[in-house]
Amino acid sequence: MPKTPLHPSPPPLEANDVAIVGGGTVLWFVAFLVLLPFQGTLSDHKHGSWPWICLSGGLLGLIGLWYCRARRDAIARSRAAEAALREADGNSTGNGTGDGTGPAAQSD
Repeated sequence: MPKTPLHPSPPPLEANDVAIVGGGTVLWFVAFLVLLPFQGTLSDHKHGSWPWICLSGGLLGLIGLWYCRARRDAIARSRAAEAALREADGNSTGNGTGDGTGPAAQSD
């Protein structure tokens, strides 16, 4: 049986990580608020830690939100720096892009 040719991996998909982590964080806090009135009943059935687990998930989600926002901003800064570098390289070739060295800027 012949082997099928390998295809290159597709580029990674971009996702809105801040929205995903934010939604999960909100769900953890909602679960905490829903379980808090039942703390006594949960403790009687040996599940008293559930509300505190939800609170911990919400607080860790806040750390995740901070991380995702910092990561998103760093990626944006990196892309902007790369674009500026490409723009600067394009202007330094003397192709008349407005830097005063192209043929349109020369006088007779």
